[in-house]
Amino acid sequence: MSRSWERKVQKNQTVINKQRKKQGKAPLMATAKSTAEPIDTFKGRSILMPAFLVLFTAMYVILTLNSDNYKNSGKMFWVTIGLYLFLALVFALRRPYMAVGKDYIRSRRFGGDRSVYKANIKAITIQKGYVIVEQIKGGNWVFSRVINRYPTEQMAERLRTFAASQEIPLNEK
Repeated sequence: MSRSWERKVQKNQTVINKQRKKQGKAPLMATAKSTAEPIDTFKGRSILMPAFLVLFTAMYVILTLNSDNYKNSGKMFWVTIGLYLFLALVFALRRPYMAVGKDYIRSRRFGGDRSVYKANIKAITIQKGYVIVEQIKGGNWVFSRVINRYPTEQMAERLRTFAASQEIPLNEK
């Protein structure tokens, strides 16, 4: 939705809630962002995947230019090189993150943004340089300082309070 539409909806909602308040009725929905839950977001930096793609592209160019098949490759060779470099740029600019809400943890995975709610979290493990969210069903989410440059110390502090408030087992190694 566009922002102007959201503003119109919020404005109309405020007017209706004022009318309902005068009539002694409960408001339809909370209007402002004041009732929105605080979400702590920790962003990392993807370095390994873009570096791998650039090195793979360089190897591909070197091997192809030194072969006899280069003369037959045409424009598609350079389109392929450009697309690999574009993919490396996309991975570099699309920063990985972990967001901790009231009762969920959200992260960017290869398939898009995913959330895991407190009912699906088996345990949270905190190690030096690593934070691991163990799920009941599905693979564990590993947030690493080495691979994706996450601020694991800050994440560990927030996840300690999250685990305590949601009664999730917390393992520290």
